[in-house]
Amino acid sequence: MTTDQAIIVGILGLTLVLFVWNRFRHDIVAFLALMAATLAGLVPVDEIFYGFGHPATMTVAFVLILSRGLQNAGVVDIITKYLMPPLTRTEAHIGVVSSVAGTLSAVMNNVGALALLMPATIASAIKVKRPVALLLMPLSFGSILGGLVTLIGTPPNIIVAAIRGETVGSPFTMFDFTPVGTPVAVGGIIFIAVVGWRLIPTARRAALSAGEAIAIENYVSEARVPRGSKAIGKTLAELDDVAEKEEAVLLEVLRRGRRLSLTSRDLEIRAGDVLLIEAGPEAIEKVLKALDLAPTSRRKKSGLLLGGADIAVLQTVIQAGSALIGQTRDTATIRRRFGVNILAISREGTPIRNRLRNFPFRAGDVLLLEGDAEILPEAAVAYDCLPLASPSVTLGRIERAGLAIFIFGTGIVLAAFGWIALPLAFAIAALAMVLTNIVPLRDLYDSIDWPVIVLIGAMIPVGNALQSTETTALAANLLLFLARDQSPVVLLIVLMAVTMTLSDVINNAATAVVMAPIGIAVAQSLGVNPDTYLMGVAIAASCAFLTPIGHQNNTLIMGPGGYHFGDYWRLGLPLEVIVMAIAVPLLLVVWPL
Repeated sequence: MTTDQAIIVGILGLTLVLFVWNRFRHDIVAFLALMAATLAGLVPVDEIFYGFGHPATMTVAFVLILSRGLQNAGVVDIITKYLMPPLTRTEAHIGVVSSVAGTLSAVMNNVGALALLMPATIASAIKVKRPVALLLMPLSFGSILGGLVTLIGTPPNIIVAAIRGETVGSPFTMFDFTPVGTPVAVGGIIFIAVVGWRLIPTARRAALSAGEAIAIENYVSEARVPRGSKAIGKTLAELDDVAEKEEAVLLEVLRRGRRLSLTSRDLEIRAGDVLLIEAGPEAIEKVLKALDLAPTSRRKKSGLLLGGADIAVLQTVIQAGSALIGQTRDTATIRRRFGVNILAISREGTPIRNRLRNFPFRAGDVLLLEGDAEILPEAAVAYDCLPLASPSVTLGRIERAGLAIFIFGTGIVLAAFGWIALPLAFAIAALAMVLTNIVPLRDLYDSIDWPVIVLIGAMIPVGNALQSTETTALAANLLLFLARDQSPVVLLIVLMAVTMTLSDVINNAATAVVMAPIGIAVAQSLGVNPDTYLMGVAIAASCAFLTPIGHQNNTLIMGPGGYHFGDYWRLGLPLEVIVMAIAVPLLLVVWPL
C-alpha cells in the first residue's frame, strides 16, 4: 500500500465512522472528506468542485424539481384518491400501499413519493382501525424497491450510470435498470404483502385506536400554573383525579426550575409551578382547560385557547435535513419566525419524559405544533416537517395535472430514445415546469434536497481519488484474495452483500460512489462484463432495509410508526435475501458475464 492509498483509505474510513455515528449531517461529513482529500493532494485544486457540476448531481437536482412539479399539479393526489382505498383485508391493504409507493418511486424521487403518500396511508389506516405500523414499513420498503426500476428512481442508479459513462464509455439509459429492477420490486412487494408484514414486532401491531393508529401513543407537555388558576392550593392527588378523567397523567412538578419529589401526591400546587403532563394530542387541550393551566410557550397573540377558532394543532415528523435537528424547543427559531409553539414530542412512539426545553430534536421525531391555522402548514414546510394527518397542507393544482404529466413524459421520451442526453432532457423539463408556474420560483430551490446534492457533489471527487490512487484496484484485489478460487458469480454475491451492508449504515448515494468503482475493478480483474457488477452495486446500494439510518424513508417512518431501531431487520433481512435471490440470476441473464 502506497502513502497516497493509506491516506485515502484513512480519510474514507473516518468518513464511514462519522456516517455511522450520525452525530453530524452526512453532507457536512462528505464535505470534510473532500477538504481532507484536497489538502492531502489527492484531489487536484481545479477539481475540488467538479462533483457539484457532475451530470449525476445535476440529474438528481432536476429529478427533485420534477417531483415537486408532479406534487404541485396534484398528480399524486389523483393517484392516491383512486388507488389507495382503505381495504379491510390486511394483505390487500398492504399490497396496494406498497405497490402505489413502488410505482410512484419508479418515476419520481422515492423520498418525495413517501412524503406524499404517508398522510394518505395514515388516514386509510384510521378508517379501518388498522395499526399504522403495519402499513408504514411496507410503504417505505415499497418506495425503495420501486426506485430500482428506472434510472431516475433513486440517486444510486444515476450515480452508477454516470460512473459507467466515465469508465466504460456510455452511461446506462433510462430503462436499462427495468429488466432486473421490475421483477425484484414486484417480488419484494409480494413478499411484504403476503408474509413480510407478519414479521413486524407484535408490540408495534397491537394498537387499534385512532390515536394509536398514528403511532403517537402519548405526548409529554409542559404547562404552567398561572396566577388566579383554580389549581392553586390543590394537591397533586386532587389534580390527578381530574387529569385521569381526561386520559392524561401528571408526571412531574417543577418549581423554580427544580424537580420536586413526588413520592407523596400530597404536594400543594403553587402559582408559577410547571407540570409535565403525558397525554394524547386531543387530551392535551382538554386537560389544560380542565386544570386551568397554560402552555409554557409564549404566543404572539394573547388570550387564545389551544384549539380555538384561530389556533390549530398539527402533528408532524421531522425530516432529514430539517433546521430543527439538534435544536431544542427553546433554541428553535420556529416560534420567533411564525409564532408556532412546539407543545409536545414523541420519539419511536414513546413520550419523552425529561424536560422538553433541553431535549434536542432529531430526524424521525414527531412534534405537536400549535399556532395560527393558516400559518402552521407554511411553518411545517419551512422547517422540513412532514404533516402526518393534514391533506389540506398539499396545495395541488388538479387542473394542471395533464400539463405536468405531458412535460414529465416528454423529458422521459427524449432521454429514453437517446435524442438528447438525460441531464439536458430533465433540465428542459424542469425549466418548463418553472415557466408554466407549476413549480413557482419561490418553490424552485426549496424543492431540491440540498444536503443530498452536497453529499453527492463532495463524494464524487473523493471517489475519483480512490481510482487515481489505484485504491479501487487494491480493494478489488483484496476481495479477490478473500474469495480466491471462487467463481465470478460468488464474487458478484459478495460484492452485493458488502454494498448492502454499507448502505444500511451510510447514505446510499455515498455507498454507490464508493462501491461502483470497486465493482468495475473486480470485473476487470476477472475479465468479465463490468455491467453485471455495476448493476449489482446499483441494486444493492438502494436496498437499505436493516436500519432506520440507511435510507431517509426509513428515518421518516420511525416516529409515526412507533418503530424501534431493531425492528427493521426483522422484515428487512429476509427481504434483502429475497432481493439477492431474484436479482443475481436475472443479472446473469440480462447482463451476462
